Amino acid sequence: MNTFPRWYTPVVVLAIVWNALGCFAVFSDLSLTPEQVAAMPQAMQDAYQQRPTWSVIASAVAVLGGLLGSLLLAQKNPRAPVLLWASLVGVVLQDISFALNASSRALMDTPTLLMQGAVLVIALLLLKLGYKVIDWRLAAFDQR
Repeated sequence: MNTFPRWYTPVVVLAIVWNALGCFAVFSDLSLTPEQVAAMPQAMQDAYQQRPTWSVIASAVAVLGGLLGSLLLAQKNPRAPVLLWASLVGVVLQDISFALNASSRALMDTPTLLMQGAVLVIALLLLKLGYKVIDWRLAAFDQR
């Protein structure tokens, strides 16, 4: 008997796409040339150049942990929460960095805040889904 709901696979596919797009965004950010940074408005340049290294690492951990955790969700692997916890910690550290960096705070308009809020909520929901995988696998084991 299949204990996983019908919505599980489409949600996990969306999670993989979401986190792959996040990886692309972080990679693109890390690949900016000095000329591209110089072409940004001054306020963006300030925020970009004042980011602490730990914030950049947190962003990478957030998206890589999310992508790898989502791939484990696709395999219905009960180890997914470990990587999804790493992703959540990365998101929280990234948000803390935004709050501490005055240049970043100055750029935080409503759409940006809503997007960061959505990122945090999605990370939390994926972590919860990772724990549901454990429950569903245990339920399937109990039915044997």
